Amino acid sequence: MALYVKAADILEKAERKQGALKTLVYDSKFSNIKQLFALVCETQKFSSVLLELIESTKLLKQTRLRPHLALVLVYDLLIGQGLKCGGSWKVMMMKHRSRLQAALARMKVKQKVSRNEDLLPAGVQKAAGESLPRYVRVNTLKTTVEDVGVYLKRDGFTFQGNASRLEDLTLKENHFVRDMHLPELLVLAPKTDFHDHFLYKGGHIILQDKASCLPAYLLNPPPGCHVIDACAAPGNKTSHLAAIMKNKGKLFAFDMDAKRLATMSTLLLRAGVTCHQLAHQDFLKVDSDGAQYKDVEYILLDPSCSGSGMVCLRDSTSADKEKDQARLASLASFQLRCLNHALRFPRVKRLVYSTCSVHSQENEDVIGACLQQNPGFRLVPLLAQWPERGLEPFTQCLRASIATTRTQGFFVAMLEKHSEVANTKQEAVQISGPEATTTHSQHACEEKPEDPQSEDEQTPAADVMPCGQTDGTPGKKRKTTTTTPEDPQSEDEQTPAADVMPCGQTDGTPGKKRKRKRKKKKKTTTTAAAAAAVPAAAVAVAERRRWQRRWQRRQCWQRCRRQSDKKKRTCTLCCQERLFAKAYANFQ
Repeated sequence: MALYVKAADILEKAERKQGALKTLVYDSKFSNIKQLFALVCETQKFSSVLLELIESTKLLKQTRLRPHLALVLVYDLLIGQGLKCGGSWKVMMMKHRSRLQAALARMKVKQKVSRNEDLLPAGVQKAAGESLPRYVRVNTLKTTVEDVGVYLKRDGFTFQGNASRLEDLTLKENHFVRDMHLPELLVLAPKTDFHDHFLYKGGHIILQDKASCLPAYLLNPPPGCHVIDACAAPGNKTSHLAAIMKNKGKLFAFDMDAKRLATMSTLLLRAGVTCHQLAHQDFLKVDSDGAQYKDVEYILLDPSCSGSGMVCLRDSTSADKEKDQARLASLASFQLRCLNHALRFPRVKRLVYSTCSVHSQENEDVIGACLQQNPGFRLVPLLAQWPERGLEPFTQCLRASIATTRTQGFFVAMLEKHSEVANTKQEAVQISGPEATTTHSQHACEEKPEDPQSEDEQTPAADVMPCGQTDGTPGKKRKTTTTTPEDPQSEDEQTPAADVMPCGQTDGTPGKKRKRKRKKKKKTTTTAAAAAAVPAAAVAVAERRRWQRRWQRRQCWQRCRRQSDKKKRTCTLCCQERLFAKAYANFQ
């Protein structure tokens, strides 16, 4: 009885657009998820036939059952494998069994069909007839494609080589091939079950559709980098990113649903992922200027969508088209906000946007609006050999469908920071720098002869002689030196090299001070340029060494403190740095 109650609740929530079927099924925490998922999907597929049967027999009026509960019970009674419950429900349904079977037979005679599947609408029949292959992604964190192939051969499977065209993905039972686009993906016959296989339970293989593998494969973050998976749950794409990164670097994963995040944590643990940091947080509320995200260069964004591309989870088109359009508009607005927020991270280089939707409102329209609002980014052409492209003019994007690519309906686009924008900015800075300095020096040289008092203010008007007399010769020298601004020593020559002191001694402090200032400026510019050229990895190593030195100073200070009663002296290493144990522990 619990099975039918859960299935009826999920169908009711799905009708109210409270979530996708798969999400609702996994959130129910039912003991047999596979059985519940199959019952919900099949009942939804035959919903039009079941509703007509219930209405013609007036079952709801006679039994007073809830509509969705009646749908589930009638499906299992007439089309499924029989009722799996006992008690009053089974007794009640068996009383009406003959009337329901007679109504079903009349429907078949009226439509001149013999099978139950032929009663389905044409669109549903086409989707049901196009069964997808079983795609298996090899988890390279734990094994290799070759080793998995050896295990499958031991279990009786036959390897057919590498696929080269779409027709090669039509396989017989116990046959498998290697995919032509994704090298870590194996393709088997439809409905091949691996849920009880030791490779799946051990995390060596992951059951993931080919279209769902595309975002991480196309993003391709290198090992050691910082990556964000914005809407991460249930975690298949996150584990794929970690495998591409070889568990090196940092992988930040966000999701708002705590239950899905807990399931994701279990999946990542089974897959052997160690470089991730899970956060129960809304991605839109993440501070893009935060210190921990300053090195993020790659972002994968797979936001919530209508799910219209999924075979079993397609959003049913309701009679109210205005409500459907309003829902799509709301989803598109949310997706655009997520996309704009992701592009605000300061060092982001590449972003992959994907949905499991076939509606252009959630795909090309969102990308077009984002490019208008973010001119510093551009679309990157993806997989030239892929058979289905995005709608015009966004042909750089990818689309996937059952008929064209033998996958779930999907959309993938990659945005990359426009290099030309950065180059033009750098060129403008480099050009404006010398021009500004030359014009400034020219104006200064032109203005100095016009105002003789300004020269006297910059340098002493007259040098004091030992007898108190004045001499105007230094001023003449200064006027002659201003005519050569290109000589770097002209600044020193603009003032006397040494002022004569009353006692006849000379002091060269003014020239030395200017030289020191120049040296300091050179040092600051060189250090700034060197700091800009240092990679993030070197900065991390230097930071770690700095904390290690502080830790050594603390240990030294503790030893000195223990010996302070005997030897009253301070240690030169730890006299300034003392309490860094907690900070160093946090850094580790």
